[in-house]
Amino acid sequence: MTDTQSKIAVVTGAGSGIGRAVAVELLRTGWSVALAGRRVETLEETAALAPGAPSIAVRTDVARPEDVAALFGATVDRFGRLDLLFNNAGTFGPGGVPVEELPYDAWRHVVDTNLNGAFLCAQTAYRTMKEQTPQGGRIINNGSISAHAPRPHSVAYTATKHALTGLTKSLSLDGRPYRIAVGQIDIGNAATEMTRRMSTGVLQANGETAPEPMMDVAEVARTVRHMAELPLEANVQFATVLATAMPYIGRG
Repeated sequence: MTDTQSKIAVVTGAGSGIGRAVAVELLRTGWSVALAGRRVETLEETAALAPGAPSIAVRTDVARPEDVAALFGATVDRFGRLDLLFNNAGTFGPGGVPVEELPYDAWRHVVDTNLNGAFLCAQTAYRTMKEQTPQGGRIINNGSISAHAPRPHSVAYTATKHALTGLTKSLSLDGRPYRIAVGQIDIGNAATEMTRRMSTGVLQANGETAPEPMMDVAEVARTVRHMAELPLEANVQFATVLATAMPYIGRG
């Protein structure tokens, strides 16, 4: 892409993990990116991985409507429009807690971040894409293998990821008249700091603890970029990208 053809993206949760990998992939391939996350210093570290590429770092708690409004306002002020939202920010919540012991505050935190935050970002991106000229854009939601099948003791995370699938379908339908394409990527065992424990051993559905295969997070980033760079007349509605031998098919 030349500068005049540069596409504009917002990536939430861009300070680490999958969000960082996707943001850097976009920056290195000609995109301008608004990096959103709770800590500006980690967002600046992400930007430094693609020196010279156009980006802004915006401190954002996606569960706060005012933060989300400020994020998209800053993006349009800086870059003029919005072509892509990678709706990625999320949290696992407390790991390994049985449902009967999960505190309500922990449940609420996961729902506020993974579902309410995803809705707020998608809603604001949708409004921006509907109102801009030329009209349209793309939203890619980060689902999970847990949007299909749960892990033990993951009720809050699994419930929000199943809900994201409904959000994706509804946004995809409602976006049709406005050239807003909406899809979802469901990711399994991409190697990041958050998933490091999986290579050493995690609880399985049969009660055993076992290490699981991992894949390079760069494969996820390349898949997101492929989805993002399709013309708006084409859409990857759902993509599942996972470590080949992870216990997903046949989980349980």
